[in-house]
Amino acid sequence: MKSRHAFSALTLAILSVAATSASAQSSGQYQEPGFFYGGVSAGEARAKVDEPGVANSLLGANGPASGFSSDEKDTGYKLFGGYQFNRNIALEGGYYDLGKTSFSSTTPAGAFNNSTRRHGLNLDLVGTLPITERFSVLGRVGAAYGRTQSNYSGAGATAAGVQGSRDSKTDVKVGLGVQYELNRSMWLRAEIERYRVKTASAGRTNVDMVTVGLVFPFNRAPAYVAAAPAPYVAPAPAPAPIVQAPAPAPAPMPAPAPVPQRVSMSAESLFGFDASTVKPEGRADLDKFARDLSSANYQTVTVEGHTDRLGSDSYNQKLSEERATAVKNYLVTSGKLDGSKISAVGKGETMPVTKPGDCKGTKRTAALVACLQPDRRVDVEVTGTR
Repeated sequence: MKSRHAFSALTLAILSVAATSASAQSSGQYQEPGFFYGGVSAGEARAKVDEPGVANSLLGANGPASGFSSDEKDTGYKLFGGYQFNRNIALEGGYYDLGKTSFSSTTPAGAFNNSTRRHGLNLDLVGTLPITERFSVLGRVGAAYGRTQSNYSGAGATAAGVQGSRDSKTDVKVGLGVQYELNRSMWLRAEIERYRVKTASAGRTNVDMVTVGLVFPFNRAPAYVAAAPAPYVAPAPAPAPIVQAPAPAPAPMPAPAPVPQRVSMSAESLFGFDASTVKPEGRADLDKFARDLSSANYQTVTVEGHTDRLGSDSYNQKLSEERATAVKNYLVTSGKLDGSKISAVGKGETMPVTKPGDCKGTKRTAALVACLQPDRRVDVEVTGTR
């Protein structure tokens, strides 16, 4: 019954992860293409065996057995490979070995001993829930085709005519774990898994295995890197006034008209993925912009947030507003600029830089994301005098 509850809970968890993955794709988040991987894990396997029940069911009238001593722990390992469809879902299969369990007892006829080994093949659906860019939580549910091989020895086994047995059975397995991406070509994984297996008699029991292992992705696509933004160019200094001499005093010059200056910054250089918090790289660009502007004569600064066309209109509008506000707040708090002269607005996906037909397609791919990169930006317009 407990295994059935665990199976149901993990199934719901993986469906939830799949829904999160679909939501991420529809909201404009970049999804890495699928890839194959392989790995190996090792650790300790611990079985829960009812030794008296197993022994007495086999001995029958030649029992009962008593004075039990048992060893229910052994080294376990698994070799596996799989395909990572996206950041959240993978299909994984492999070979597992749960080691051996054994027990010794006495009967009216003498000693009765048992040694049982369990191993087999498995196929699992693995759900991954990213917590940070490198750290994730794992959940798995699948089927294990297991083989149980039991051997008996001692005078008690001889008197009862108990022979060794081999049995194959397919049953459920579940697991939970964590994973850390050491680099693009190697992950560190720790898991606890429960296998439902056959006992030495006709019953069934659970074997829990705790392992630590390494995972090696094959032919994984390079990390997505946004195009570098155009360097910021400060406005040209106002030219020195020209004075003609000798001549009568010139009439007063009219006040110079405001001249707008517009600077465009890539959203990828300012913000993390699907976020509105300014990254350290973006802070450096904004600090330079603030230093240049602090020595200039300006009246107003307008910060505009823009997104690409991927994702819903409402989501893109909200994200553009949050990013524009984040840039304004940073210029005021860290750049020490006058907040009363700065306004922030979100334009969403309404003012793309790319033209219709430049970036074809509606399904999110790495090529389409890269093509639409100029549309994801923050424009800063400064109105001042030369």
